[in-house]
Amino acid sequence: MDQHPYQPPGPRRHDGSEPPSQGQNQGQGQNQGQGHRHGHGHAQAPAPAQPPVSALAHDHGGHGHGTGHGHGSGHGHGSGHGHGHSHGPAAPVSRHLRKVIAAILVPFTAAVVAGLVVLWPGGAPSHKHSGVGFDRQTQQATVTRLVEVSCASVNAGGGAPGGDAAGGASAGQPSGGTCKRATVRVDTGKDKGRTFTEIVQPDQPRQLHQGEQVVAAYEPTAPKDLQYSVADVNRKFPMALLAGIFALAVVVVGRLRGVMALVALAVSFLVLNQFILPAILQGSNPLLVAVIGSSAIMLIALYMCHGLSARTSVAVLGTLISLTLIGLLGSVFIGWAALTGNTDDSTGLIHGLYPKIDMSGLLLAGVIIGSLGVLDDVTVTQTSAVWELHEANPTMGPRGLYRAAIRIGRDHIASVVNTLVLAYAGAALPLLLLFSIAQSSVGTVANSELVAEEIVRTLVGSIGLVASVPVTTALAALVVAADRSAPGAGASTGTQPLPARGGRGRRRKR
Repeated sequence: MDQHPYQPPGPRRHDGSEPPSQGQNQGQGQNQGQGHRHGHGHAQAPAPAQPPVSALAHDHGGHGHGTGHGHGSGHGHGSGHGHGHSHGPAAPVSRHLRKVIAAILVPFTAAVVAGLVVLWPGGAPSHKHSGVGFDRQTQQATVTRLVEVSCASVNAGGGAPGGDAAGGASAGQPSGGTCKRATVRVDTGKDKGRTFTEIVQPDQPRQLHQGEQVVAAYEPTAPKDLQYSVADVNRKFPMALLAGIFALAVVVVGRLRGVMALVALAVSFLVLNQFILPAILQGSNPLLVAVIGSSAIMLIALYMCHGLSARTSVAVLGTLISLTLIGLLGSVFIGWAALTGNTDDSTGLIHGLYPKIDMSGLLLAGVIIGSLGVLDDVTVTQTSAVWELHEANPTMGPRGLYRAAIRIGRDHIASVVNTLVLAYAGAALPLLLLFSIAQSSVGTVANSELVAEEIVRTLVGSIGLVASVPVTTALAALVVAADRSAPGAGASTGTQPLPARGGRGRRRKR
């Protein structure tokens, strides 16, 4: 009788059965990915153990389920379930789609460049200053002395000469009270060092202070003692400081992308000041100038901030389609509502100085340019949402991507439209306050051209914003899902892939 050395009993398995002893054969099921596996075997007879035949369950796709059966001298069974290999980020769009996008954007970019060349104004046209409003010569000046005097002694009842200066008092104001006589020194221009006197009445909204930097308006045709008057306060330092804080915040939070955003912002101002405004003053069609200028700003800003990629190109296409819709709607409703664009002192002065400018076209140009900034935000956000959803689940088709991303877009629409309406309402708050004082009805207020302009501007821009969400989302979903093969294993079983993990699979608890 054969003697076998004593062997201590092994640990009991989780199902309560004893581990196989010598002479028993255990079938095994293995999985090369992470997941759960189990196996069991039954010995048929005490015989010398034989090595198990290949009992591996392979899952090479990384996104499906693998099963395997192993057979030795006994009976074995194993199953594997897991996700073995990570495929990394989603592959870029196909070369064919890149060609399609390029076939649309390259001619568009060429047309924008050609429009810039043809309509480039070469600077604003020269003209003689009218001396009204902003159209007058100004110099920098400093308040050097301030003395209190009797308003009656300086005949201040009718207001200071020249003076929109320190805030302007009404002509019928009584001359009693204490006024201030300010001595102001001109710091720039041909009259540098020259001084003049400004009378500041006690109830004027803007009071001068000794040492304060001011802006002096110059009228060469007036008597010598009245040629200069204080027009405004010099705010260059606080404005520059605020701009510096803004730039610092953008760079600290956005880092390199923040720097590129600031560069794109500077380029946008350059296009606005060097092309759009001078071209309109030269007599070019305001709508055409606004479309070309806005397109140039859009191309430069988006590609500079977000890189030259298919994702950015889709955002450009969505912005372009939305801008086109805004232009068409604005043109229709500005004409239908008979809006002239000449509703306040500024537009009246522009029309007086440059009668050839189409003021209604200028209004439409303002609608397009004003909507561009918010459109960029919406289209880039929706495109990025679609791309991230695809990378999280590469098997999701265009319909699934659209439905998931449009839910994000609905939240964005609600906040953006509200922001746009409140921005216009805030800008027109003094005007709305005047209508409230007059106790005018809502219909009367909305029918006035001043308010109707803002209503058309707000609603047309908001319609373009709302339309940009489904348009951009649909474009992005079609582009990102086209020509990309879903993983075979996961697609065949109808399951969604999970993020791949390293290491071996865990035993499934029973």
